[in-house]
Amino acid sequence: MDTILWNSLRWLLLVPVIGGSAYALLSILAVLRFRARANSRPAPTVAAWPPVTILKPVHGLEKDQRRNLRSACIQDYPDYEVVFSVQDDDDPALPLLYEIQREFGPDRVTVAVENIRHGTNGKINNMIGGLQHARHDVLVISDSDVRLEPDYLKTIVAPLADPDVGCVCTLYKAAGADSWYERMELLTLNADFMANVLFAHVTGASRFCLGASAALSRSTLQRIGGLEALSDYLVEDYEMGRRIWELGKKVAIVPYFVDTIVDLGSPSHWWSHQVYWDQNTRAARPYAFFATALVRSVPFALLFALARPGDPLGWWVFAGTAALRLVSAAVILGWGLRDREGLQSLGLLLPRDLSALATWLLAFTKRTTTWRGARFILTRDGRLVSRDSMAKDHLRTAH
Repeated sequence: MDTILWNSLRWLLLVPVIGGSAYALLSILAVLRFRARANSRPAPTVAAWPPVTILKPVHGLEKDQRRNLRSACIQDYPDYEVVFSVQDDDDPALPLLYEIQREFGPDRVTVAVENIRHGTNGKINNMIGGLQHARHDVLVISDSDVRLEPDYLKTIVAPLADPDVGCVCTLYKAAGADSWYERMELLTLNADFMANVLFAHVTGASRFCLGASAALSRSTLQRIGGLEALSDYLVEDYEMGRRIWELGKKVAIVPYFVDTIVDLGSPSHWWSHQVYWDQNTRAARPYAFFATALVRSVPFALLFALARPGDPLGWWVFAGTAALRLVSAAVILGWGLRDREGLQSLGLLLPRDLSALATWLLAFTKRTTTWRGARFILTRDGRLVSRDSMAKDHLRTAH
């Protein structure tokens, strides 16, 4: 290769290194500002607490499931119900759900078994069934692997008293990681995804909605087309937030964290989930996701070092980049998220960052995604199409 061209390409590798390092410094400032806001947040209060339905879609058995589900039933809130929804009569979680219902009573806990297949998004299908059993107008969506503190419900419901607010979300962080690959997953969520969320929240750089922990009124949900309108989207929470903003309403983000429990069975499960995470981001914000290549400092710093064999400058660049990444992540995890597990897992952060470049590439080239064991085709507009339905359509058109 021509020497001038080769040298130009090598120096071009520094663009993401510089971009990522600058972003790391800005993220530290954003986290410091976020924590200052969170520390000064007053206790939530409203004139009268509205009755609330917590929708908890459940599918199969999960780690720490009893503790996670029971946490929804011990809220410090005057009038609320919890609807656990499943889609199959033989779902292995049903005995536990009925046990929790017996413990807290049918006025507090409803178990909904509804085999609804409105679209390709399994979570939305499940919630459509659960919503049929909901008694109240204020709805709180809480994923089955999310663990709630007793003050959660008051915290997430209070901002809905503002008529300009259409939806409220809390932040969340991964917890309960046991194996090395679960700790890698934890770092993806806490040191990468949530760091980006905090930066966007503090700077107002983007609008988003976090569907693992969200609250809205039934009337707002109906105005955006109901759950049915979201049932074919991979990133249904982003689509829900987008539609709420289009109504002229705000999506309020509360500086409050809930835990989502990491539950991965194998390294291959971790890998497929990493690709799934990146496919989510690409489907929701394709151009912004492509631009993240400009802030992936660690893998490009390593490529820069490898492209300069025998030159210590490359390794000095890599060492400095890695050190800044570790320091910024430590600030984000320790100060921003109060995440002791993440701090204890920092030794895996650099390998995680290197593997993330591969999953970033796969998110552009891989058109299939897997959810709960089912495989789907991901369309350009972020919708899911069942591979089985595509095969049937192909057979119909072939005859």
